[in-house]
Amino acid sequence: MTAKIAPKAKEMPLLGSLIPLSKNPLNHLMEISRDRDGIVNFTVPNSNLYLLLQPEIVREVLVDKVAQFPKAKQEIAILGRNLGEGLIAVNGAKHKKQRKLSQPAFYAKRIETYAQTIVDYAAETIEHWKAEEVRDLSEEMYQLTMYIVSKTLFGADKSQMMSSARSVARAIETIQEVTNSEFENPLLNLLSWIPTHFNQQRKQARAVLDETILNLVEQRRATTGSSGRVVDTGDLLSMLLLAQDEDNNYLSENEVLGMLLNLFIAGHETTSNALTWTWYLLSLHREVEDKFQAEIDTVLGERLPTIGDLQQLSYTQMIVKESMRLFPPVWALSAREAIEHTSVGGYSIPKGGQIWISPYVLHHRPELFPSPEKFDPQRFNPARVEEIPRYAYLPFGAGNRVCIGNSFAMMEATLILATVARKFRFELMPNQFVVPNPQITMSSKYGMQMCLKARSKRERDIK
Repeated sequence: MTAKIAPKAKEMPLLGSLIPLSKNPLNHLMEISRDRDGIVNFTVPNSNLYLLLQPEIVREVLVDKVAQFPKAKQEIAILGRNLGEGLIAVNGAKHKKQRKLSQPAFYAKRIETYAQTIVDYAAETIEHWKAEEVRDLSEEMYQLTMYIVSKTLFGADKSQMMSSARSVARAIETIQEVTNSEFENPLLNLLSWIPTHFNQQRKQARAVLDETILNLVEQRRATTGSSGRVVDTGDLLSMLLLAQDEDNNYLSENEVLGMLLNLFIAGHETTSNALTWTWYLLSLHREVEDKFQAEIDTVLGERLPTIGDLQQLSYTQMIVKESMRLFPPVWALSAREAIEHTSVGGYSIPKGGQIWISPYVLHHRPELFPSPEKFDPQRFNPARVEEIPRYAYLPFGAGNRVCIGNSFAMMEATLILATVARKFRFELMPNQFVVPNPQITMSSKYGMQMCLKARSKRERDIK
């Protein structure tokens, strides 16, 4: 059969979708996908894009024909320049090598050992919180998850990271803004080597992040065993410093730096956003919050959670999953580029055509998720979850680039929610303007100011 031509979105001459996509990408993608089925074709200068709208076509690109759709060259160039050549910014053999070397740090038995750190750090974070005070939960969750990933993956205690926490946060914010601008404005890519103010911002932000990671590397290299090599402490950092390729060569400093920087940013930025959006949704839906707190009280009583409680915290995990459906931390997967003329879902894709897969769009399609704007954790009840089509729900991606830390992220989010909810619930401040900020990840543009409310049965202890 002859492949069909994908229907085109209504666009401006020459500029295509550039302006609406830059102003509000979520709204624009939802608009061009409305009343469409399968694929919709849209453009920006120098790029021909195809947004996938059906799970079976997503599977075709990410699994069945993955070799024909590597990550787009432009994405590799921008992400590599801004984040280093780690898992997020490499293709082919490099990606396969890095994933193989990093994977042991995320094996089930390994991540179970991280649970105690997660709970301890979460409990320590809220130790000085007071009822009725106002805190920005986006900032609180950001710092907490940064301390956790620093300790669990790099062996760095919270005390080592506290002095640089704010500068690291500002640097990552700058990198997100720079990366977003380069995706929106192709001209910036041509000028990336010129010492403009824009490029200086990138350089300074990268310097902060590189210095942070290199300090952790140097501290670890200073602790050598009798062999003169770094001691294997079982975390990701020591694994990478000791890793050897097939020719028994150790990784170069640039390789180690790129891999660690990618995992450092991805390892806390996405989880902190997921937690922030979860607290927001709970503050708006008291009936869900009441059921959530009832589960916490029944399972934990007066004690802190442990890894052994995860199975019983089933409703808590359903809440996390539904939150990531409505507000997926990664709202759009990296574009895939056709290496030759081909077809997917019966639609023709020219050589160089870029495939876009947006979890946000898929998660809000009514034929995949009835009443998609409703916050309904019961969608992920084990008795109902099979109703969700495979590859319709993609908070962690899919295929050979599925998030390497997905199990760790789910465990971390569940344990943090359980730890914090033992003592507090939150009310959104009336003047808090809530607007999603879709850059590399989807944060809340103006933070998330919440008033802390003591759990009634423990109010005397907290006050």
